[in-house]
Amino acid sequence: MSVLARAILAVLLLVAPAGAFAADSGLAVVTADGARHAFTVEIADDPIERAQGLMFRETMADDHGMLFDFAREQPVSFWMKNTPLSLDMIFARADGTIVAIAENTTPQSTEAVPSGAPVRFVLEVVGGTSDRLGIAPGDRIEHARVRPAN
Repeated sequence: MSVLARAILAVLLLVAPAGAFAADSGLAVVTADGARHAFTVEIADDPIERAQGLMFRETMADDHGMLFDFAREQPVSFWMKNTPLSLDMIFARADGTIVAIAENTTPQSTEAVPSGAPVRFVLEVVGGTSDRLGIAPGDRIEHARVRPAN
């Protein structure tokens, strides 16, 4: 990213109002054994919201998270800069199928965390949640934005 692009992003993040994300909504992760795990999520579906993500959040409830919607499937990459919480990043296709999970990401890290495959959604939850609930690739995200395959 160019210096100018970084400067513009920094200004946008400073002037973006806190809580500018779409209203909280319900989401469930359904595991292979049929268990349903409910989360309340904020939606990040535009470039400014996706750039800010969960930066500067020091706490988050175990049943909360953020759902990043990229509108179409594509390879994506995240980092943890300015994020003091360890997170699990759950990467899912447009139909909600989980394809990869980056567990217990390192707070404040600038190391890239890639999706490893084209995805439409990334669900960020508190680090360790995937292991605690038995969430794994092949499981499914259910949300109003997710359109299951026929």
